[in-house]
Amino acid sequence: MRTKRSPWSALAALAAAAALALTACAGGGGGDGDSRQYVFAIDDDPRGLNAQLVGAPMTAMFSAQILEPLIFISSQYELSPGLAESWELSDDGLDLSLKLRQGVTWHDGTPFTAEDVLFNFEEIVPLSVYGPPIAERLESVEASDDGTTVVLHLKEPYGPLLETVASQYMLPKHVYEGTDYVTNEANMAPIGTGPMKFDSYSSGEQIILVKNPDYWGGQVQVDRAIFPIMGDATARTEALFAGEVDQAVADISQLNRVRDDPDTMQLEKFGYPQYISIMFNGKNESLADPAVRRAVFSAIDREALASTVLQGFSTPARKFFPDTLDWGNSPNVDFERDFPRDVAAINQALDDAGLVRGPDGTRFTIDLRYTSERTDTAAMAEYTRSSLADVGITVNLVGTSASVFTEKVYTASDFGIAFLPATVGADPSIGITRWYTCNPEKKASANPSQICDPQLDQAAADAVATTDQQQRAEAFHRFQERAAELMIHAPVVWFNGQFPTVSTERWTGQEVPQPMSNRMPWITMTTTAA
Repeated sequence: MRTKRSPWSALAALAAAAALALTACAGGGGGDGDSRQYVFAIDDDPRGLNAQLVGAPMTAMFSAQILEPLIFISSQYELSPGLAESWELSDDGLDLSLKLRQGVTWHDGTPFTAEDVLFNFEEIVPLSVYGPPIAERLESVEASDDGTTVVLHLKEPYGPLLETVASQYMLPKHVYEGTDYVTNEANMAPIGTGPMKFDSYSSGEQIILVKNPDYWGGQVQVDRAIFPIMGDATARTEALFAGEVDQAVADISQLNRVRDDPDTMQLEKFGYPQYISIMFNGKNESLADPAVRRAVFSAIDREALASTVLQGFSTPARKFFPDTLDWGNSPNVDFERDFPRDVAAINQALDDAGLVRGPDGTRFTIDLRYTSERTDTAAMAEYTRSSLADVGITVNLVGTSASVFTEKVYTASDFGIAFLPATVGADPSIGITRWYTCNPEKKASANPSQICDPQLDQAAADAVATTDQQQRAEAFHRFQERAAELMIHAPVVWFNGQFPTVSTERWTGQEVPQPMSNRMPWITMTTTAA
């Protein structure tokens, strides 16, 4: 087997020393025992390893390897059996019957039973990231006498019920019962039913998972997965191209190199669709008029951002939902048609709104906030400043850390417009509508515009009041049509740039789609070693 090598800087070598020491015996990626290792370089310590109680992308990635839901949902929104072999939803949407998979054990050898499921829906789901809407509607939950079936009885229908159940990782009752669920040490050392088991975590150094030899879903091909923490992007990238790391997230500046390298590929189907959106501060004096916000959105050269700034690795958004959720997209909304970059028309719209150019050619000045850790949003912000200058809008670029961005945008409302990388989520009612519905408490990761619109709120509520997809689609159509009128938040580009890149030098089959979003193909991967 050919092995590539490239020189490392002192910083890269320092950052990766622990990882390389661990992977030395895995140079061929094959063989028996612990030599069947897989290395996935990550950029920082995760906020936790239990995504049921912590909403963070890296946490979700780790949980997807260790923990499991009753129903799997793929990155393409396909539902399939998980810890439940089958399910049935009553015609009125009030009773969900789940037939549990038998013979499954937790990683510590304890059997998985209906009691675990009851405990989760009664105790954990109300505290979980996506669980409260189910908990609020849950009348009762009961198990059959033989323990093979669990039934959820709801007070009222909940549109994305199956998708939300599919977003609930089951936790072991015997580990959590009688403890403080949020501070339980198992949140950093999870015990699940998935293909990989937690082994160890050294903060700032590495996380190690080992295979579950008793996994109900099949034989796991990787004995040990090592996640070295490598904060330096150059170190991660060079380790990837050198064949020392099997997987890492490559910076946007390196994706052309990935595309041209026969031994690397960026995964196209890993998690839910991602995008970069624009958010407006509706209380900003210059942006208070919806006509002005629509003009600003039109002035942003979305085509150039996708093709030039993001180097063709994204597509300009034309709808509020991605193509994978096209069942909910309104046929009456088309960004290319409704918000064309017609500079003359945009200038006229701004004149009509009373924002005429001053002696220096400037109509008004606004701050554009973005997270400086992301080179993609930083580059987009720089290009957007030029685009808006064409229509007399001066932009101050304000790049900050994610924590400062959160405080300034959501709590302090100290912004004019902002670019935000986001993930669509399991259902529009879970991952999209929160950016538009009323948010008087100024919660983070929700609508920061300070605008509350009864029409938007009602349409969003109608979309969760039924499980009939056609009725939900009609509600989403009204929702999007009103969102286009108000223009407080919209996707600018669909961009999966944060999906991982893999090296194919030691393992193949890493691109095989999985039934569960963020799940790695531990069962179907094969080593390249003879």
